Amino acid sequence: MSLQSAALSRVKPSATLAADQKARELKAQGRDVIGLAAGEPDFDTPDNIKEAAIKAIRDGKTKYTNVDGIPELKDAICAKFQRENGLTYKPSQINVSPGGKPVIYNAMVATLNPGDEVIVPTPYWVSYWDIVLLAGGEPRAVMTTAEAGFKVQPEQLEAAITPKTRWVLLNSPSNPSGAAYTRAELRALADVLLRHPHVWILTDDMYEHLVFDDFEFTTICQVEPGLYERTLTMNGVSKAYAMTGWRIGYAGGPEPLINLMRKVMSQSTSNPTSISQYAAVEALNGPQDFIKPNQKLFQERRDLVVSMLNQATGIHCPTPEGAFYVYPSCEGLIGKTAPSGRTIGSDQDFANELLEAEGVAVVHGAAFGLSPFFRISYATANATLEEACRRIQRFCGAVR
Repeated sequence: MSLQSAALSRVKPSATLAADQKARELKAQGRDVIGLAAGEPDFDTPDNIKEAAIKAIRDGKTKYTNVDGIPELKDAICAKFQRENGLTYKPSQINVSPGGKPVIYNAMVATLNPGDEVIVPTPYWVSYWDIVLLAGGEPRAVMTTAEAGFKVQPEQLEAAITPKTRWVLLNSPSNPSGAAYTRAELRALADVLLRHPHVWILTDDMYEHLVFDDFEFTTICQVEPGLYERTLTMNGVSKAYAMTGWRIGYAGGPEPLINLMRKVMSQSTSNPTSISQYAAVEALNGPQDFIKPNQKLFQERRDLVVSMLNQATGIHCPTPEGAFYVYPSCEGLIGKTAPSGRTIGSDQDFANELLEAEGVAVVHGAAFGLSPFFRISYATANATLEEACRRIQRFCGAVR
C-alpha cells in the first residue's frame, strides 16, 4: 500500500522552488551559480513596515486572530481596493490567508467537485494547475502564443467553456510571461464571460504595481461590474512591498464564497501570522512612495535582460508589460548539441545544460505548460543580470 494519497499523486512539486533549491545546493557545494529561478524581489522590506511588526510584538499582538484576518487589515484592504481599483468591498467580503497560494487553494477546495473544470491560460504559474488537481478539479489549458503576447484570446475562451466549467483563472501581469491585459483586452474577455453566468473568475493581480512603459493596470471587475458577484480579486503584499517571507495574501469577493474559504481555513491553516498582519496594515496604509522608484528599476532590468537575451544565438525574448520575468523561446537551440556533447531535445534539457555548463539557473517552460521556452526572474542586481546574460550568450554560442 502506498503511503501517498491518490489526491497527492496527481500533483508535482513546484518546479520553480525545485530549480531555486538546486541552485542553492550547488552554491553550498562551492559552485559559482547565478540563480534566476526564484520570483522574489531583492529589495528589503521597507523600514516602516518592519517597525510596525516590532511594535505589534511589543504590544503583545502575538495571539490567535480571526481565522481570515484582523479587522484592521480587512479595513486596510477595503480601502486599497477602493483607492486603487475603484472596487467596493465590505470587511465581510475580504479573505486574508498566509500567502497568495493559500487564497487560491482555499477557493478551489471550497468550490470544486470531481469533474468540475477550471480554465487555465497557458503558460501558467506552476501552482495553478496542481492546486486545481489537488482540489479534485480538472484543469483545462488554453494555449497562448508569443505572437499574441501570451494572452488568451476571446474566441479561445469561448471555445474552452463547457457546462462543466467552474472557474477561469486570469493572471495579469503574468507569472511567468510578464504579459498584462489592457482594458480593451479585458473588455473582450468580459463580454465572453457575461454570456456564461455559471463561470466564476479568479483574477490574480499580485504584480499589479509592477507594470512598465506607462501601461495602465486594470482588473476585470473595473472593466465589467456585471462580473462582480462571481469574481474573486486576489492580491497580496509579497511583490510590491518586498514581503515574500511575511506570507500575506488577500482577496475580495462575494460574501458566500468568502464564508466558504473561511471554513476551509478553520480546519487547515487557521489565521495568518498575527505579526505579519499588523505589518501588512502598515504596508497598505503607510507611505507608497517607494513603489514608483522600484518599478522604474525593474523596468531598467527588464530592458537590459531583453536586449542581451535577444543577442544570444537561438534565443528570442519578447518584451513583457510587467512583473519581473521574461519568457524567452529557446526553439532555435532544440535538436542541437550542447557543449557537453548531449543533444538539447527540450527546454528542460536546455535549462539543465545551461546550469551545468555556465552555472545559470532558470526554470524550463514545460513547468509552466508551454514549450520550448524558459523563465528568468530579473529580480536581482543589474551586475548579476549582466553576468548571467553573458553566460547565456556564451553557452548559446557554443551550441552546435
